[in-house]
Amino acid sequence: MDALKRTPFYNLYSAFPESRCIDFGGWELPVQFTGIVKEHEAVRQSAGLFDVSHMGEFLVTGAGAESFIQKMTTNDVTRLTDGGAQYTLMCYPDGGVVDDLLVYRLGEGRYMLVVNASNIDKDFEWLQEHLPAGEDISLTNVSDETLLLALQGPLAETILTGVTDAPLAELKPFHFIEHATVCGVEVLLSRTGYTGEDGFEIYAPLNTAETLWNGLLAAGTPHGLTPAGLGARDTLRFEAKLPLYGQELSADITPLEAGVQFFVKLDKEDFIGREALLQQKAAGLPRRLVGLEMIDRGIPRSHYPVYADGAKIGEVTTGTQSPTLKRNLGLALVDAAYSEIGTEVYVEIRGKQLKAVVVKAPFYKKSQGVKPQ
Repeated sequence: MDALKRTPFYNLYSAFPESRCIDFGGWELPVQFTGIVKEHEAVRQSAGLFDVSHMGEFLVTGAGAESFIQKMTTNDVTRLTDGGAQYTLMCYPDGGVVDDLLVYRLGEGRYMLVVNASNIDKDFEWLQEHLPAGEDISLTNVSDETLLLALQGPLAETILTGVTDAPLAELKPFHFIEHATVCGVEVLLSRTGYTGEDGFEIYAPLNTAETLWNGLLAAGTPHGLTPAGLGARDTLRFEAKLPLYGQELSADITPLEAGVQFFVKLDKEDFIGREALLQQKAAGLPRRLVGLEMIDRGIPRSHYPVYADGAKIGEVTTGTQSPTLKRNLGLALVDAAYSEIGTEVYVEIRGKQLKAVVVKAPFYKKSQGVKPQ
């Protein structure tokens, strides 16, 4: 059995007696530091600090870099200017998803792709397989040289202001500063995240881990900053309906079915999967990702079957009791005929079919705050 990989922050986890690590895609990562709900609430109300160094980073450089990324991804990379980032997807020819990722434009002919940890090897091979012969394109996997911290929450800017001279107030969402200084360390500082809150992601060399971790916690603790693990990361992204590869997205689920069609530019020149997605859109989507709220008592979990009219119509992709809203909620991929808001369905939980209703998702947006119960 292969040993689990560890991030450069692993030895710092032990400062938190209640921290607990799990195997996450071959990585030994903290599911919690002080408690999932406590960490979730901290991110919604103040801020949380996430070690997400298991994510993958690829550099794509050369005169042909832009056209190559344009061919490989669903969004329109030509819309990016230096210092801009975009969410996008890579698809198979049949429209299924290879991975979802972020593209950062570092400069002309210089890009960084940030991919999911479980897909690093697969994604890199997929990109290598499609490198056009004879063109000026270099593809480099720098995942093992790069750490990544996410500082997320409504007080993230306030906290970060104390340890950087970067013009944070001027940094718009999905923009970044390639050479910023945080806690005395040169980093790539990005206004991005995966929680439904404002926040920043910090890319830096591995040997700066302790300086960044301790410096950010020291600056943030007076403001309520707490380290946060995978458990809170999942509940936060779920409430905001941010997809997770392997659940809301996969080789068998297209971006259109998953509800992220905004990031699929079908009107741009050819990209892998475009024809299949055009056909799916023209024919009408067979399935849609919907929000569910339980009427009967029970919590929907990933892969629980969903029924209507006596037949299985889909399954839950993610579900939990929402820490913010205190309601039993789920995301489910169901037959499109049952996707209208207000449709009654049944979720099979422990052998019993329990009533639920299709509701609007995202369940939470930061502009609305916490809904009254």
